[in-house]
Amino acid sequence: MPGETRATDHETENENLYDVLVIGGGPAGLTAALYLARARYRVLVVEKDHFGGQITITAEVVNYPGLERTSGTALTDSMRRQAQSFGAEFLLAGAERLDFTGKVKTVTTTRGVFQSFGILLASGAHPRMIGFRGEDSFKGRGVAYCATCDGEFFTGRDIIVVGGGFAAAEESVFLTRYARHVTILIRGADFSCAKSAADTARSHEKITVLTNTTMEEVGGDTALRYARWRNTQTGETTEYRPPAGESFGVFVFAGYEPAVELVRDLGVLDERGYVITDGDQKTTVEGLYAAGDVCVKNLRQVVTAVGDGAKAAAALEKYAQIRREATGLWPVPPVTRLPRETEINPEKKPEYPAGEDTFFTPEIKVQLAGVFKKMARPLVLHLALDDRPVSKELRYFMEELSAMTDKLSLRVLPPESCGRDPPWVGLYLEDGTYRGIVFHGVPGGHEFNSFIVALYNAAGPGQPLEAELEQAIRAIEAPIAMKILVSLTCTMCPELVMSAQRMAAENPHITAEAYDLNHFPDLREQYRVMSVPCLVINDHLVSFGKKNVRELLGLLPADTVSS
Repeated sequence: MPGETRATDHETENENLYDVLVIGGGPAGLTAALYLARARYRVLVVEKDHFGGQITITAEVVNYPGLERTSGTALTDSMRRQAQSFGAEFLLAGAERLDFTGKVKTVTTTRGVFQSFGILLASGAHPRMIGFRGEDSFKGRGVAYCATCDGEFFTGRDIIVVGGGFAAAEESVFLTRYARHVTILIRGADFSCAKSAADTARSHEKITVLTNTTMEEVGGDTALRYARWRNTQTGETTEYRPPAGESFGVFVFAGYEPAVELVRDLGVLDERGYVITDGDQKTTVEGLYAAGDVCVKNLRQVVTAVGDGAKAAAALEKYAQIRREATGLWPVPPVTRLPRETEINPEKKPEYPAGEDTFFTPEIKVQLAGVFKKMARPLVLHLALDDRPVSKELRYFMEELSAMTDKLSLRVLPPESCGRDPPWVGLYLEDGTYRGIVFHGVPGGHEFNSFIVALYNAAGPGQPLEAELEQAIRAIEAPIAMKILVSLTCTMCPELVMSAQRMAAENPHITAEAYDLNHFPDLREQYRVMSVPCLVINDHLVSFGKKNVRELLGLLPADTVSS
């Protein structure tokens, strides 16, 4: 993705040595990266899912000091750009193992091995499942955990929210944009969040609040057709069924579980599984610090996360300097990335929609220039367009993108060659070789980065793969056609999209076509999609949720792989 570093096979050379490696790209990790890079320490932020963390699923943030109103995505995008401008590096990868035995720490990721003096664990938390009957089997078929990602799928229908904290109160109000009515089930006697948030939900004309109530069961066929809950004081059970022919949604906001798998056996966790730190965010393991939602704390908010990140960075600056002097190893200094328009190819001038003069900020253009320089071969972007406004937007988008570099050119297909489901953009080599990657719609929002990574993978050299995974992908001999149905607001979609596209770029038997469901509602109905991302393999195997390459390979039929 733009501004992303690339894994190498080196272990101890300075090019792969960092002062600090941050695991987690939420507000805590981004803040630490900003402070460290600005102090001229080399820092790498490794993030498994999406940069920005859990706050990116919040459509409206009104309690961050100095910003009267913003979105979670806008806030953290700004944090990342700021950190990157001072030289912080970013890598979309999963951290798999930590090794504290050497004179420098070693972090093994899905995209290479890195070394650093200090490690900051800022991996955040993930939504907690409750465990009522039907919760797991109906995930993606009516049970959801992200209002921003999946709320639109329940437009004009009833929604049941399970939970009584900040997320339940705030996201219930957000869901009223789509739902006919929202019913909140609270296990306790009242909301457990601030009175202001609770009162807003309680007083909303489209919201009903039921206290002392637990969800017992949900069920149905291809979608939810009934829910059953119980009043814990009276024992009375209520069964809800939507109007005939309709389905409904259940959104679970029951808190989060800290993502501490990497340090579970290091003796740094309390009885609830959170990391114990001192006032400088230091753990009892030498060189290991923690910040944000993984830590023991009373308040888990963006403002406390950035405070943790700043404190940890200040302590790690001192620690890294001590380790530099003790080991005699000095990481390569960070490279400041301030916007320079001279890096952009000014030759081609695309047309823009009325009232617009660009799709890309100067900062993004500079980041893209770095990606284009790494592309080994030119690509031809094939555009299939129809008469809808989204086609015009796609054409303008691709015209401006290709105007930045001689590595990209456009070919608008004649109507008879467009095939089905336009508008789309497909990736081809100059000799006409199809690279197996298509995006239907406009790759904006959270899919912008995945599309840029797709260009890099299609042109080569591409993101590195573990030898085992590369061999498994190349061994596939039967056709594998993957559709990935996404929403541009979904923070969990890009990992699956990038995994499928990476496989397609590696093997000509594999294709990966991403669809923005906002423009293809018929696919939503065809595959009964009520949550994204939705993966469809060879038009019959349907799976929901984010997946990496290894998990995606595990879904493929055994007879598709050569023995």
